[in-house]
Amino acid sequence: MAEDAAETFDFVGCLARVRAGDQAAARSLVEELYPLVSRIVRSHLPRRVSEEDLAQDIFLKMFSRLDQYQGSVPFPHWVSRIAVTTCIDQLRAQKRRPEFRWADLSEKEAEVLDNVLTSDNEVSAGDAMAARDLVSTLLDQLKPEDRLVLQLLDLEQKTLVEIQQITGWNKTLIKVRAFRARRKLQKLFSELKEKERG
Repeated sequence: MAEDAAETFDFVGCLARVRAGDQAAARSLVEELYPLVSRIVRSHLPRRVSEEDLAQDIFLKMFSRLDQYQGSVPFPHWVSRIAVTTCIDQLRAQKRRPEFRWADLSEKEAEVLDNVLTSDNEVSAGDAMAARDLVSTLLDQLKPEDRLVLQLLDLEQKTLVEIQQITGWNKTLIKVRAFRARRKLQKLFSELKEKERG
């Protein structure tokens, strides 16, 4: 239903009014895009950052860069890219969490984490949900782009096309980034187990 509304919303007309200084059109644009932006922010919200503050930052960037929008992609996709980039920048700015140890896990958590991180197959939706918070701890150790691609692909079960629309990355880059990110995650996982043995 939200997609139908987005299709019927006159972005071209609204953007023309915003560029002419129409404040009501600017509010209308924010109201139309807020569900999309808040969904992206919630999915990639860095710790200790307010969802509302991050959304506001994204809208400020959107308005300040309107002159850069050429219309080659749908406006919501353009805004999605700003939102994803803003979240990545916030993640980069954060300090890493304290070291996480294998011994901090319960037996069940260790089993779920082991299954998710060592399987070459796609992660099932059930395992993805069960391990989400747990894997998030290890994901925090990755670069923001690596974390994002694994979160979208494995945890949120997004298709390559959906990830391409959200990030602006081509499908080959998404696959390569996901492969490398999984390798890094498995390395972190192995190091974690190794530390516990040592």
